Amino acid sequence: MFDAAVFGSLFLTLFVIMDPPGITPIFLALTSGRPVKVQRRMAWQAAAVALAVITVFGIFGRQILDYLHVSTPALMIAGGLLLLLVALDLLTGKTDEPKQTKEVNVALVPLGMPLLAGPGAIVAVIIAVQRADGLGGQVAVWSAIVAMHVVLWLTMRYSLAIVRLIKEGGVVLVTRLSGMLLSAIAVQQIINGVRQVVTG
Repeated sequence: MFDAAVFGSLFLTLFVIMDPPGITPIFLALTSGRPVKVQRRMAWQAAAVALAVITVFGIFGRQILDYLHVSTPALMIAGGLLLLLVALDLLTGKTDEPKQTKEVNVALVPLGMPLLAGPGAIVAVIIAVQRADGLGGQVAVWSAIVAMHVVLWLTMRYSLAIVRLIKEGGVVLVTRLSGMLLSAIAVQQIINGVRQVVTG
């Protein structure tokens, strides 16, 4: 039977880690300057990339990390460093450059990974898949994963309405604030990874 408790637990865990409300200003900052049609495409691309990454790690995650001799703290630190680079670009305004706006698909990196499918979400899914009992547990786990990514897509898709309200000046302000928040998230992720190395 479908395990509702497992579904609810994993969904809430992923909701806290992936933070759909928190990803909205970052999505707006990274996709600013692009046509609405392109932004909408990036919304589902980011969700699809995150779902693909999470699915691969959910199925083969432990084997992949063991084969590459990569520990969970190392994954967290690497993800944090990548996020920090993105945050610095947002803070300095480099994402406003026309060349980058036209040529870089931010739906893949950093939105799809590591912002959405980051180390925290990957580890949570790996553990949930390993702990799920029977067919009902597995169905609940994967249903929670798919439901979470649908929520992420809807959040990013309809965040575009915010752009029409805050105009260009508001987008610049959101970009700078997002850079500051993202840098804090990145540093915290690095700290968590280092702490696990020290205490582990």
